[in-house]
Amino acid sequence: MASSSGTSSGYSTLPNSGSEEDLMLLMDQRKRKRMISNRESARRSRLRKQKHLDDLAVQVSQLRNENQQILTSVNLTTQRFLAVESENSVLRAQLSELNNRFESLNEIINFMNVTNGVFEPVVDNNNNYFNNPLNMAYLNQPIMASADMNMVHY
Repeated sequence: MASSSGTSSGYSTLPNSGSEEDLMLLMDQRKRKRMISNRESARRSRLRKQKHLDDLAVQVSQLRNENQQILTSVNLTTQRFLAVESENSVLRAQLSELNNRFESLNEIINFMNVTNGVFEPVVDNNNNYFNNPLNMAYLNQPIMASADMNMVHY
């Protein structure tokens, strides 16, 4: 580094020779070159950092979209589940009601079979044997349920 007295770094009190000036120029060139290289490296680093931030912003956007789609799917699935659960509840109630009716009808048939032994023809005041539903032969049999009875068809 040249001082105002014309000497280089203070090691010599002689005026600068040509080789010292060349050395100083060379060192200044290297310094400038290193400074330019460092600036370029810093610029590349900033560009990489900016690209990384841009990539992360794109990824955040994609993940938000995906999250929204998943949330929509979960909401639809929840609605479907609640609808099916509600329908199941209605079907269970209908099944219970049908089972209660079935049991009641079988109790009526059993009661009538026990009290009458076997159905005897019941004649009303006008001697109408066939108009009386108690004279039907199928009433003498218990009502049988099948798996198809529990299905509700729309």
